[in-house]
Amino acid sequence: MGTSLKPANTDLPAPPRQNSRSDTRPDPMPDPNHADCRGVASVLSRVGDKWSVFVIMMLSDGPKRFNELKRMINGISQRMLTLTLRGLERDGLVTRTIFPTIPPRVDYELTDLGRGLQQPVKALGEWAIKHQTQIATARSRFDERNET
Repeated sequence: MGTSLKPANTDLPAPPRQNSRSDTRPDPMPDPNHADCRGVASVLSRVGDKWSVFVIMMLSDGPKRFNELKRMINGISQRMLTLTLRGLERDGLVTRTIFPTIPPRVDYELTDLGRGLQQPVKALGEWAIKHQTQIATARSRFDERNET
């Protein structure tokens, strides 16, 4: 069957979190243990994006030109590569160098901060390669169970 958006199973396993005060005003301070979640989520959304991971992997062995990256990353559009490189540059992970030639030559290279991501990204890529068959099998089983 599949996922249904009908309001079913509305019984909650636990009651909603109640305010410790007797009135209905919200707590004045957020939980300090989770204060940096938004910042971390922002960083993870950049480095966890599939195209960013590919770009970081491709730049790990040195600077590349735009079209070189485009050829190396199968399936990425010119627009998506442009947006990805711009986002990585904005976050300080990639640097863009323009050489004054005709036509201008532009190289992209990992910064020190970006090079710090090489090891985790490489480990993630290796894990994905090693487990892709198991994941495909699990997906097939899940899809078969949910087709009926």
